[in-house]
Amino acid sequence: MVSHRIVLIFSKDIVDKPYTYHLVKDYNLLVNILRAKISPEEEGLLVLEVEGKRTDFENGMKYLKEYGVKILPLVKEIKRDKDRCYNCGACTAVCPSGALHINKSNWFVDFDEKKCVLCEACVKGCPTRSIKILFPDFVN
Repeated sequence: MVSHRIVLIFSKDIVDKPYTYHLVKDYNLLVNILRAKISPEEEGLLVLEVEGKRTDFENGMKYLKEYGVKILPLVKEIKRDKDRCYNCGACTAVCPSGALHINKSNWFVDFDEKKCVLCEACVKGCPTRSIKILFPDFVN
């Protein structure tokens, strides 16, 4: 089994096709949509976590490429300005995945990147605005 976080970019000409449906149905892949920006007749973007057998994953990516979908690895990073952060835990209260949590041994906020789903609730919930999620230029 493999698991990858990827970014799919669709030109406005191909944005209206059911790509995730085919990844699930035809290629036996588990697809978790982490972020989506899809509008008719505009460039579309999907940030996905895709899991399955290596050969199914490779065949699914080949299918997407054949239709002109750009596939890029997800490169993201959560940044916390430690000088501004008071470790108040407000971000942990709004984090639905548990990626941000209070370390009970030192009472500091810890971050588990593997659990992060890029919802950005922590950015909005931080009273000191010390948390930022950074994406490469192609995602912003």
